[in-house]
Amino acid sequence: MTDDTSKHAPEAANDEAETAAVSPENEAPEAEVDPVEQLRAENADLRDRYLRLAAEMDNLRRRTERDVKDAKSYAISGFARDMLAVSDNLRRGLDAIPAEAREAGDAGLKALVEGVEMTERAMLTALERHGVRKLEPVGEKFDPNFHQAMFEVPNADVPNGTVLQVVQDGYKIGDRVLRPAMVGVSKGGPKVAAGGDKPEQA
Repeated sequence: MTDDTSKHAPEAANDEAETAAVSPENEAPEAEVDPVEQLRAENADLRDRYLRLAAEMDNLRRRTERDVKDAKSYAISGFARDMLAVSDNLRRGLDAIPAEAREAGDAGLKALVEGVEMTERAMLTALERHGVRKLEPVGEKFDPNFHQAMFEVPNADVPNGTVLQVVQDGYKIGDRVLRPAMVGVSKGGPKVAAGGDKPEQA
């Protein structure tokens, strides 16, 4: 008769061997991280973050400078537009006086006309000091960004779409249109070649 203890001995030995094989002592040691490489990686990450932040701050500074410049240049746009309406009324008042009345008028009327003309000039000069410039479109190609066409003028001698008359002066402030010029545009002349200002040759 065989002994149970001796029968189970090989199984117990096998279990111990398996346990020993997976025990922490027998596991492969993890590769140690080189502290110098770790510091280099952290340094590269911090450098990248710094460069990104510096670029963002530079963009913010430029955007702020542009906004401040625009605010200075265009802050008076509404006021300037209102002053142009006053200037228009002064000019209409002057134009309403017939030339005969000016010549035959007494000293009081002449002084009044001169005073209104001086006021108009002073107002436009003050606006010009603040960046408001009068558009001079006569002879130029019609540009819907700066001009508003009111009528067409038949004229075969100039290229189609040339500004021939100004009904109401236009103005710009900086690079922006403050008020488009109301103009009469030529019709019936040679067409302007695409991409250029020269008329097409027949």
